[in-house]
Amino acid sequence: MTLFTEFRVLVGPPLALGNDGFGETRIVPILGGSVEGPGLAGTILPGGADEQRIRADGLTRIHARYVIRAEDGALIRVDSQGLRHAPPVVTAAMMRGESVDPAKVYFRTVIRLETAAKSYDDLNRSLFLSTGERQPDAVVLRLTRL
Repeated sequence: MTLFTEFRVLVGPPLALGNDGFGETRIVPILGGSVEGPGLAGTILPGGADEQRIRADGLTRIHARYVIRAEDGALIRVDSQGLRHAPPVVTAAMMRGESVDPAKVYFRTVIRLETAAKSYDDLNRSLFLSTGERQPDAVVLRLTRL
């Protein structure tokens, strides 16, 4: 598949809400970031969040929402849902904020992009699959159009 674009999402420290019986719940603030690629370029605006549910075995369900300002000023809403899991040693290292080999982590999301901007209406009509990489202060998502 061909790369559509790459998101570099800057994230802050997670807010741990505890275990409500469905798993540990965390909210990770989105501080900003960049979007670069042949299909879309722009800036990720601060103010979004990644809501996570973490099972006892480390499987993490991800649901992130945030906004991109395209290079021409158009606003594009991102809704990203997916899964991340790795061997326990790798997961523990990620939770400590360490860099890990992305090949040891399964990290995929399905992304919907929504906008009122007519010039980007084709985004409303597609789904995107991303492969993700968790870095100490950011998440890198590489999107392909499905």
